[in-house]
This record gives sequence, structure tokens and C-alpha cells, in this order.
Amino acid sequence: MKVVTDASPLNYLVLIDAEHVLPELFREVLVPPEVVQELGHPRTPAKVCAWISTPPPWLRATLSSRGLPDEKLSPGESAAIALAIDAGADALLIDERDGTGAARRLGINTVGTLAVLVIAAEKGLLSLERAIAALRATSFRATPSLLNALLALDKQRSTHSG
Repeated sequence: MKVVTDASPLNYLVLIDAEHVLPELFREVLVPPEVVQELGHPRTPAKVCAWISTPPPWLRATLSSRGLPDEKLSPGESAAIALAIDAGADALLIDERDGTGAARRLGINTVGTLAVLVIAAEKGLLSLERAIAALRATSFRATPSLLNALLALDKQRSTHSG
């Protein structure tokens, strides 16, 4: 499965030490140069800047041949959506509401950070409980009720599978 990622999922996965799940879940992970630039911005957490300064071999920076002008979207979101179309990606990893809506209107399958974590937990790649606890310590925004519901479903799944 080929995916393109926006900055937010990479940012939070790196912050919680869960970026290792991406090459396990997806055959190919593409990122536009605009997202690499966002992740290396001085306001980005130092841990993320350091990580993106020497990206792992499984993360492939790829330029899109098209532009996607949308004044509501950041350059990274626009570039990620354009690259997802160009590359024929199976999904776009993105969290922001406007970007997700724009991608879906264009027929692109979207997957957020929480979904990546849930899928990784289902495959035994990480503990969802630990990942969500770490995520809660960041600036990631999700309602406590959503996080608690995901944890309850994970607990139920692990009880029935174990």
C-alpha cells in the first residue's frame, strides 16, 4: 500500500516514538518537499526537526507535478493532496479538518494519526494505551471521549483475541 503523508501525522508519530509503524503498515511512504520543510521549521519540536534532518530510508521525498490552490490549506496540505493524486496513493495520512475534507472531495482515502495507531495496535506493533498516553502529553487535539472509546475498543479486541 502506497501512502502520502502530511506533516501532522509524522510530527505526532515521531513525538511519541511510533513512527516505526509506518514502514510496517505501508509499503511506500511518500512526502512532498513542502511537508519536509514544515517539519524542519524552527517552531517544530526539536525532536521532529532532528528526525526529519536525516529521514529514514523508508520515507521518500517526492515532488508533485501539479499544484492544488486552496487558500484554506497550508502549502504542505496542498502539496500532500496533489502528490497523493499524482502518485495514485492508496491513502493520504492527514489530520487537519480542511485538508481531510478537500482530499475526500477529490476521492482520496484519508487516514488520521489515531487510525494509524489503532491499526498498528491491531497488528501488534505497539500498545495503543501507551501511544495514547504519550499523545495526550503533546499538543494533539482529540476529545477525551474519543480517546477513551478507542482505548475501550482496543481493550475489548485484545480480550477477545487473547
